Amino acid sequence: MSHRDPSPRTLGPDGESHPIYQLKADLFRLLGHPVRVRVLELLRDGELTVGELQAALELDSSGMSQHLTAMRRQGVLESRKSGVKVHYRVKDPRTFQLLAVARQILTSQLEESSAILGDLSADPEAPAAAPGTPARDASAAAPDARRSVGRRGARA
Repeated sequence: MSHRDPSPRTLGPDGESHPIYQLKADLFRLLGHPVRVRVLELLRDGELTVGELQAALELDSSGMSQHLTAMRRQGVLESRKSGVKVHYRVKDPRTFQLLAVARQILTSQLEESSAILGDLSADPEAPAAAPGTPARDASAAAPDARRSVGRRGARA
């Protein structure tokens, strides 16, 4: 008995039918490279030439070409030729909304981590600083720290 995938399907950039979750994964995989995210950020204010992108990212022409080709094939970027120059722009402006939501998520996570770190540093029962790092508050050091060293100088 064959198992039919009930997931919604749609046409991908290759013209083939794919489950929507696969296409989403492909998009996120494409955006999983920092250079590609930076390309999108640079294109936020409008199109740029390959040379301008290459200079801003300090990439060689081969590396830049590979990233731009992958992004164009996935349908994230569009290009147009003007004389000898090729200009790139973001195909769908909602891409910038996706980046903005990612920034909001990351900011929220960092704020949460910062709050947790603040709570930990304010905790009077927090352990002393690791060996080799200065303690912030000498009163927070373990009272029996001197006794924790064994006969051979190793921690007990």
